[in-house]
Amino acid sequence: MGATLKRRLGAYGLLAPGTIWLVLFFLVPLYFLGKLSLNVNVQGVYYPFDWHWANYSDALSLYDTQFIRSFIYSITATLICLLLAYPLAYAIAFKAGRWRHAMLLAVVAPFFTTYLIRTISWVTILSDESPVVSVLKFLQIAPSGHVLFTAPAVIAGLVYNYLPFMVLPIYASLERLDTRLMEAAKDLYANAQTTFFKVTLPLSAPGVVAGTLLTFIPATGDYVNAEFLGAPGNQMIGNVIQSLYLKQREYPAAAALSFVLMAIILVIVLIYIRFAGSEALMGEEGAAI
Repeated sequence: MGATLKRRLGAYGLLAPGTIWLVLFFLVPLYFLGKLSLNVNVQGVYYPFDWHWANYSDALSLYDTQFIRSFIYSITATLICLLLAYPLAYAIAFKAGRWRHAMLLAVVAPFFTTYLIRTISWVTILSDESPVVSVLKFLQIAPSGHVLFTAPAVIAGLVYNYLPFMVLPIYASLERLDTRLMEAAKDLYANAQTTFFKVTLPLSAPGVVAGTLLTFIPATGDYVNAEFLGAPGNQMIGNVIQSLYLKQREYPAAAALSFVLMAIILVIVLIYIRFAGSEALMGEEGAAI
């Protein structure tokens, strides 16, 4: 009995630091944010808590365009990241050889610079006089010769900033993959395409699911890329929250928008996990096969 109690206390002791951290820095701020979202703020005059649920209906009715735009941008950026990240992660895991560590360093190298500086640098990269835009104009991808302050510029910034979050989980899944399974598929006369779709891709599903979530969730709430690379018509919901909170001092409206955004993202994530399969998220490779 004593040994069992000690094991339980040991398990609770290991969980205690993380639990305390989540309570202090997630649940407590979330509680005050929820309470603030139900306050009344009329023309800058702040009123106490009053169960003002109209903040939520206003959030959906007044800023529905920004909500839709945010999800269009984030979903597009996530899909582009996936299309770019999987071949790159596959090449690093199976084809890079002695260049593997150098390629991994190249993937994480952008993190050596702050997020803000990385985003601002794209203002120069996408300016009308830049070589990049000149090439795009020559290829008839940007015939007008203008890319900056457009929706593609915002999406490009999101892809650039969040691509490593897609590459690294996929690489981790591929790197742990038992290559004997692929060899067995070839021994059973499966060609390269069949081996990839029947063996490699299902086994790497945990990395794909994790990378998709790590990219989509922060990209939806991002406001830096739209602020520097987009025009006023390209503002995302994060820009609205930032403006309401820091510029207009409409704290209840900003809090309500934050909660609505969290709720929508949570529903989308749960639906995605349901269709992707919880076993993929949990890393049960055997069930993925």
